[in-house]
Amino acid sequence: MDNREMKSKAMALGNRLSCRMARNAAFIKAWAIVKAGGLELAVKGVSFGNRQEALKRLAAYAPENIRAFIVPEPENRADRKAAAVMAGVQNGRGLYRLGYLPAEYAPAAGSLRAVHLRVLDGDIKRARVALGVKA
Repeated sequence: MDNREMKSKAMALGNRLSCRMARNAAFIKAWAIVKAGGLELAVKGVSFGNRQEALKRLAAYAPENIRAFIVPEPENRADRKAAAVMAGVQNGRGLYRLGYLPAEYAPAAGSLRAVHLRVLDGDIKRARVALGVKA
């Protein structure tokens, strides 16, 4: 990626992030994300409903066999800028809604794509989603 393309991606990402954080902080964060080629975030809300069961099922598969998607939810009454993390098994049927991106990153969902999902074992089942900057 050349310098002009990096700048363009950072500006687009920074503008999206600036609705949830200070503009200066949004552009600093956007530059860091673009330079690193993405970021990894904890999925929020994984203890709600049957999401723990979904995580247990997904944990049985190798990470390369799990596909993840970020789906903006403008109809979400609690937060119109919410972005759900959906996951399923490669060549499997259906997707699980595992939770949501953290609120400050949700408006940037249009500039980010899910690269992979990691399911972590611990006291509570957790999931982290790796996000890349869209080409």
